[in-house]
Amino acid sequence: MQKDKQDMETLEESANMVEDSGMLPIEKWTESDVSSWMRSIGVKEQYIQELEKEEVNGKILLGLTEDDLKQATRITSLVARLIIRKRNEFVDKGLKIKESKGSQQSGHGRQKGGKKGKKNVDHKKDETDQICPEAEPQAHQDQFVCVLPTKRDCKPRPLGKEGIDFTYAKHNVLQPESGAFDLIYPCHEYKSLDNAAKLDRTRLQAKFAKEVLKFGTGCMNIRSNGTIHFGVMDSKDDAGYVHGEIIGVPVLEKDIYSDALDHIEKCFSSSDSEHVRQCIRPPQFIEVMDMKSTETRYVVEVDIVPSISIVKNRVYSVRLPNFKESSNKIELEKKTIYRRVGSKTEPVNDENDFYQRVRERDDQREKMEHCPSHTPDICEDLGRKLTKLITSGKKFIENEKWYILVTNKFKQDDLSSIDFLLNLKLFCVFDFDPDSRLSGLCSKYIQHHAANMHFLQSYKIPSNMSVEEFERHLHLFEQTSWIFCNGRNDYQGNEIPSDEMTWIKTKMTFLRESVSLICKQILPKGTFSVIFLLTSPVEKPLLHTFLEFFTDMEGHEDIICISESEENYQKWQHFAEGSCETETVNRSSVVGMKMSHVDATLQQIQPVSSRASKHLPVYVKGQCHLETREEEQMHSLDILSVDLCDETSEDFIKEEKDNIERQFYHGGRVTWLNFWLAEKKFVGEVIQRDAYREISKCLSDILKWGVAQVPVNSINIYHHPGSGGSTVARQVLWNNRKDLRCAVVKPSYSAATVSEHAVQLREYEETDPQKCLPVLLLVEDSKWDYVDDIRKELEVAISTKKIKQGTLCFILLSCSFSYDPEKMCKILPLQNFAVTQKLSPEEKRLFATKRESLEKQYQPEFILTFVLMSEDFKPEYVEHFVKDLLQGIDHESVVTRLIKYVALLNIFVQNSFISQSHCEALLTFTTLTTANQSDQWKEKEQKRFPQHAFEKHLSEQAKLLFTHSNDEKTHIQAIKIIHPRVAKEVLQQLLDNEQQQEKVAMDLLHEDVLFQHRFAREPYVTFLRDLFMRRYRVDKGDKSDSLFSPLIELVRKETPEKAIKLLEEAHKRFDQDAFFAQQLARLNYCYEKFEEAEVWAVKAETKLPNNSFILNTKGQVYRRWFDAKCNAIDQVPKTAENIAGAVETALKAMECFQKCETIAISDPETMNNAGFFGTVTVGCSLLKLMFSLPVFSDKTTSGCTERLNYLLTEDYIPKEVMKPWEKFHSKLKNLQKRLHEALEWISEDLSFFQTDISSDQEEASENLDKKRPKNWSVHKPIANRGTSAQSSEKISHPKNWLTNKSSFYGKTFSDVSVSAILKQCESNPQSLTPFTKCMAIYHLGGGNITTIFSLLTDQKDENQQSLRVKEQNQKKDQHQVKKKNPVKVLEDIISLYPSNPLRARLDQKDLVNYIATHIALSCLSTPSKKLAGLKQLQRLSHQFPQERKKCLSSALFLLTLLFWPEEHDSDEEKERKYDIVHSAVECLEDSYWTKMKDIPPKKKRLYTHVFLGNGIGLEKIVHKSKVASITKLFSVSERRIKWLSGEVWKMPEIAKLFKCVSGWTEDGTVYLVGPTKKFAIHSLYAGSVPYGNENVTFYLGFTFRGPVAYHITVKK
Repeated sequence: MQKDKQDMETLEESANMVEDSGMLPIEKWTESDVSSWMRSIGVKEQYIQELEKEEVNGKILLGLTEDDLKQATRITSLVARLIIRKRNEFVDKGLKIKESKGSQQSGHGRQKGGKKGKKNVDHKKDETDQICPEAEPQAHQDQFVCVLPTKRDCKPRPLGKEGIDFTYAKHNVLQPESGAFDLIYPCHEYKSLDNAAKLDRTRLQAKFAKEVLKFGTGCMNIRSNGTIHFGVMDSKDDAGYVHGEIIGVPVLEKDIYSDALDHIEKCFSSSDSEHVRQCIRPPQFIEVMDMKSTETRYVVEVDIVPSISIVKNRVYSVRLPNFKESSNKIELEKKTIYRRVGSKTEPVNDENDFYQRVRERDDQREKMEHCPSHTPDICEDLGRKLTKLITSGKKFIENEKWYILVTNKFKQDDLSSIDFLLNLKLFCVFDFDPDSRLSGLCSKYIQHHAANMHFLQSYKIPSNMSVEEFERHLHLFEQTSWIFCNGRNDYQGNEIPSDEMTWIKTKMTFLRESVSLICKQILPKGTFSVIFLLTSPVEKPLLHTFLEFFTDMEGHEDIICISESEENYQKWQHFAEGSCETETVNRSSVVGMKMSHVDATLQQIQPVSSRASKHLPVYVKGQCHLETREEEQMHSLDILSVDLCDETSEDFIKEEKDNIERQFYHGGRVTWLNFWLAEKKFVGEVIQRDAYREISKCLSDILKWGVAQVPVNSINIYHHPGSGGSTVARQVLWNNRKDLRCAVVKPSYSAATVSEHAVQLREYEETDPQKCLPVLLLVEDSKWDYVDDIRKELEVAISTKKIKQGTLCFILLSCSFSYDPEKMCKILPLQNFAVTQKLSPEEKRLFATKRESLEKQYQPEFILTFVLMSEDFKPEYVEHFVKDLLQGIDHESVVTRLIKYVALLNIFVQNSFISQSHCEALLTFTTLTTANQSDQWKEKEQKRFPQHAFEKHLSEQAKLLFTHSNDEKTHIQAIKIIHPRVAKEVLQQLLDNEQQQEKVAMDLLHEDVLFQHRFAREPYVTFLRDLFMRRYRVDKGDKSDSLFSPLIELVRKETPEKAIKLLEEAHKRFDQDAFFAQQLARLNYCYEKFEEAEVWAVKAETKLPNNSFILNTKGQVYRRWFDAKCNAIDQVPKTAENIAGAVETALKAMECFQKCETIAISDPETMNNAGFFGTVTVGCSLLKLMFSLPVFSDKTTSGCTERLNYLLTEDYIPKEVMKPWEKFHSKLKNLQKRLHEALEWISEDLSFFQTDISSDQEEASENLDKKRPKNWSVHKPIANRGTSAQSSEKISHPKNWLTNKSSFYGKTFSDVSVSAILKQCESNPQSLTPFTKCMAIYHLGGGNITTIFSLLTDQKDENQQSLRVKEQNQKKDQHQVKKKNPVKVLEDIISLYPSNPLRARLDQKDLVNYIATHIALSCLSTPSKKLAGLKQLQRLSHQFPQERKKCLSSALFLLTLLFWPEEHDSDEEKERKYDIVHSAVECLEDSYWTKMKDIPPKKKRLYTHVFLGNGIGLEKIVHKSKVASITKLFSVSERRIKWLSGEVWKMPEIAKLFKCVSGWTEDGTVYLVGPTKKFAIHSLYAGSVPYGNENVTFYLGFTFRGPVAYHITVKK
């Protein structure tokens, strides 16, 4: 995913933009000025570049409208609105140029008089005049806008403080120059020194000394302290700057300034020079921070301190140095006495008077020196300040709040006081100490917690990676990310520390990107705080880090500074004051508190005690200590320790217990603290549902040891949404945590990772892997295949560790929602459990008692979900409750709109939510767009709703309806309606007849602020997409199957046009997404809007031309169109002309299906066979239509001959169709070949893999989850739509479908009936052509191995519904073969082959079918004269290519059957047969993996055709239908249980029928006893393979991958 980075500039850059443009009115701005202004208001760089391409200058900007911006560029509505609003603010509220003079002087526009001491300030300009000197009044003054630079007031360095501990920010403004106040408080004088700094050493020293000595003499003579500042603007001659503005001067050599004071001895008398040296202090160099420049500049300051002990009774005169260019040397001016007068230094005019007042000045100085230097500091309550800053005003640190720590080198003493950090939720640490991993904070932290070591560049997100993927990549939110910001000395890579300037040049960009990524895309504002922990002197990189956080967090609100040292803090403080007010900086800083005191104070407000011990149960019934660091290494698991929650502080319990309980009963998710509080009797107990007791009993039974015990057992909980299933599941874990090792699987981790951590948990602190407690793993709201993957990964791990048979290692407790939990229980009654919204009588009694108790503590509206649950969610009660709750609601408010959005998602998208960040964005944006523009203060206050104030902005109804939770998958604060049923009723009552759910969905699509909100965007977009795309699936727990998403289904039932319009808007919202176009094609053809459907299908194909599913949909459009055209002409006489349109449409459909086939075969990640099915379906229908013409009709004597000649010969074209079909002839003549290829491909596919409906649906559903649409043709289309029944049957009974289509294919291309062919074959076989015989064989069902074995299926075992469907299909489809005695059919097929096949030399395909027919006939256990013996078939099989790679898969499969050795074979004969079988199996294995591609085997399960029986010859081959006949007396659920548990293999009928063979296992692989060469047998169920090397027995099944092992049992 392209990185969404805004190139935000600081407010100072906005000032520079204005300065660079000469402070011109907006209409005179250039394109560059406009771009700079855009950056200053936060517009993304990509949009700025778009405007630059359009050459937008100031004049154009003034005339732009929102529509202009959207139409001319790709700017979104939200950005366009921002630009227009900001421009209008500038126009309406900007400063207007005035002609009048003498305007009021502004605070920052201070100017002093000329350097000659002029006091005349009559012509001072106002602030506007100073900042915009070039602006002049014109006709349209409203259009003159000057952007004022942000120049903040700041304080000077305190007198006597070292400059190294202090910084200034460029463009900040010092207070005006001042005169003597109380003689101790220094007076100040500013000199820019801008030009002089560029002079040579001599000239610069003369200039510097002159100014210092003049100012110093003036201060000494009036006995006042003072500071002269160089690098600070001092007059109106400094154009473009304000008085006191800090600019700095470049200082290449500091000694130039220090040595300049050597002029003292030259400029003063010998008696005075010593005094002057004592009073004039050495220069201090204060660095000027400039974020936009790498040049180092300083303010050079000289302090003057005339102590009375030095200057008493003295008056000092000075001869100032002055460099004369004429003589090219320094000359001294005449001796002059200077004094400070106000803010200037002037010569003394009346020396007599000045001398007479020396004593007076000395007394005053002496008095001030002996006065207390300052009033005593008031002791600030730093403890309370610290706690309030960290907790955002609460009493305890929030569990949901994340913290980012920024720090530098720790003192060793302070490292013993970091316990408070151990319990903070540290998201990341920006560490500027390169030795931190060796001896600093990091080294101490990782002794207690796991942390991932990163560098700044680690946070550079790749362009092809989404934010969520990046979070997983760096394991963010799992473990603390420790970012070494200035190298790492112990790291062997190239990460060495840098000096300050090198760091700015090389690392600054990485810092900016990392902070921007965290603040703008990962952590929403208000969910985290940044703590700057200043433990050593502050350097530039740390200051830059503050500025980046300040900029990206849009203020100082969530930034906290902690510093024990006043000196460390001062440098930080003065830099921070460059960005925000002094009061703000001081308010968010804690200065002077020792680290040990900080540690102790913060531990008091943490919900849990630091370094709390955790324990796990062990096998020998004791306990072991669980290290937090080790726990965090198993980050995919939420582990329950024996003493979980015991570390909770008493103060926290007293304060929060009621809130925790109320939140749970209001509808919040149960937490471990709920169970702990109940267990410790702080609150009432949590009710134990009936399902809890049933599961506990089942768990107790599982834990009983037995030889037949499986290593990984399963318990499945199915629950109605909102019925408390998760509570029951977690209650099971909680109450077993002392006896088992329990953990919850966190979402979004791979099965392999979960398995690895689960094994670590099982073996943690145990001495013997064979003797460990079982691990109880809870997997919540996950797909069944994910649980199955975990099970398989665990089984592999157990096998690898060779855990002995019968050892229970893991119990998977799966908890997932279902609309029919009771039905799921019937499938596996011993393993599945239901939690429903309907309470049993016992549960009703418990709930009534609990409700009575709760209502004494809380109002009913605060425990809503529990109250509704106790009422069984009766519809009338829910309706009444919602009606009362919504009374007085403001239907027009944004909060009500938000309620509708949340309700809509909660109704139609399972587990959906809207993040709190999204909600805040919607509320804030709406408030801003409707606010009164003149109310500046209100607008400023509403720019953000703090996290803790979010609920204050909700209506009373929203407060009761919404539940807040931290989503475990995304770590997002999630907002939901308290219950899905409540959500449904709320939406129903909020909507009137005219405003339906379609309108709410449409409004939601148009909410730009929600869709474009950058935080938690991926889950929001996913939920929104699912709202329009995800279809219901019964096997996924939904209440029914659906053609479209439930929302679209609901809307289209009412008004199809609205459903189409809704999807069209979704298509626009999702950037012309191909899959929405595909859905629109489907929706349109459902209502026979075929032209529109074609347009949408083409759009989808254009976007994704190589997606086989989209091509199938395009084919389905033409197929449905073809059916509609057929229906339209069904009742009229058909001619070549009036069916030409239908023929053309059918051929278009087949072209699409053919392209779909090609792409599906080449796609390594999917197995989409829809194209082949579509080709056959449309092809057969097209043939039926063609044969309805008189020229091709069976009703005419020549019809059959005409059609075969037309379809099978190159040149013959009947005159009736020559002209009307002139475009189609070549395609129609290729029709037979296309049908034959498609039928063969389908046959092979069905031979390889199982075709049960659940697996097919599972695959289709997975394809949709991967944003690959399903094979639409597998779903039931609209009734009465031609081939709809066949389409439905195809998925339910694909083999029957193939038999019917093959039969029709054979019948179509035969010129006489099958009965006539059979008679002719008996009397004169030579008269029949091979093609005629082949078509007759197809018609009978012998055209491929799949249809041949389908004749053995026991038709009586099908359920009645399937029979009814078949009967209907048979009535509709007259070409289906009539059901006959399968023996007679197989004998007829054999009779159509040559009587001596050995001599006939059949081709490979015919040979396969011939042998397969004999095997099928032998499986019917009926003597037949037509049946050939095993040896005869073996001899025939020698005609298969000897180079096995050239053999068909079906031929290789037959070889494994024909040459499987028998007991009476000699050893030599057995070895020869094993060689044949082994070579065939090797090639089958290659074919299997070619067919499987990169798809997990679970998606396509092998199909077992036959088993090895106890008979000899052909009787040893037992078809699978025999197993079905044995188990047919059992119910479906009983059969399923017997298959899954393996009980079916223990039935005596099976043991009598099947042959049990011997083998052994080695490293998890099964080998067959007998062959000299090792013969590996694939095991269908890996869990049945013993973990050690054992002797085993098993049954053999035969698949198109080779032999497979069933019921593997260790020999006793």
